[in-house]
Amino acid sequence: MNIFFLEFRDPLFSIIIFFALIFIITFLSYWWGRYKRKEDYKHLDRFLKQFRSLPTKDELKELVSRGELSQKSWMLLAASYSKSGNFEKSIEIYNEILKQADTHNQKEIMYLLGKTYFKAGFLERAKQIFLEILKKHPRTPQALETLLLIYEYMKDYKSALEVLDPLDELKKDITCDTLYLKSLELLNNVEVPSEEKTQKLLDLYLRSRRLSYMVFEYLFRVNPSLAWENFDASESENLVDLLWNIPKDDLNLDVISENSYLRELYTARGDFDLSLKSSVFEFDALINLRGKTNATLSFEYICTNCKQLYPFPFHRCTSCQSIDTISVEFHLVKDYNKDFCEESNSFQ
Repeated sequence: MNIFFLEFRDPLFSIIIFFALIFIITFLSYWWGRYKRKEDYKHLDRFLKQFRSLPTKDELKELVSRGELSQKSWMLLAASYSKSGNFEKSIEIYNEILKQADTHNQKEIMYLLGKTYFKAGFLERAKQIFLEILKKHPRTPQALETLLLIYEYMKDYKSALEVLDPLDELKKDITCDTLYLKSLELLNNVEVPSEEKTQKLLDLYLRSRRLSYMVFEYLFRVNPSLAWENFDASESENLVDLLWNIPKDDLNLDVISENSYLRELYTARGDFDLSLKSSVFEFDALINLRGKTNATLSFEYICTNCKQLYPFPFHRCTSCQSIDTISVEFHLVKDYNKDFCEESNSFQ
């Protein structure tokens, strides 16, 4: 009988059996993996189909409660909605997550919910969210900083200044914020007479030498003579757009003639003949082409902190929220305003 089982004792046969088993196991594992991936994709596709048309509030509540996605995934989905501008859907997701009993990172979710309310313009709701966070977690600088912005946007400068006290205790630099909020409070106080307002604003500037753009933007508009009396010529480049747009009747020739940058600027604008050339290319071009071409300066504004570019001046950067970081850039453009005036005169 043993003769029939001789091949089972052959080492070569054992090796063949061994590799055959490996092949079978590998083959089965491969096809089982493909089957599982296919099923997972089907499940994911069924889940994502629910979002091809935005779910209603009730549908969203059911989806979150089902637990088919992790809390982290829901938060990423809410963040993507917020980034695309769909704040309403983002707010609904955050609210539904907060209703779950096992929410362990409630502070973070409330913060994100408050930020979304703030971005959407629901300032009162955002304020209530951050006040609730600070009630339980008073030493939260991010919440305090956002609450300060909310009060600023609501023009509640008194409350905004009060927020600076706990930030100061947390070793945050509040010098610029204090000066900025006090200046805003003064500028928006209709009960303070214009003369008193300009003097107080000027006093704040002279003590700190900060917020020069905000201060002189107001002074040149309300009291040009006082602005020229206290004008620091070293700030000329930072205020070039304000200086360029001052009406000719409000110019102070004594101050202008004492500073080379101002002489070149107003010669380039065509008000005086005080300079033959300029080290600034745009000024030099306008001086040399004076009366020969129809050109002027166009201005752009850059935040020196985050490098964000704006078409209009700002005092607090809306991107990084930094204060007094405005830098003015300019370039030559065609003066369409002059063209329009000439065309209007041709019909008279």
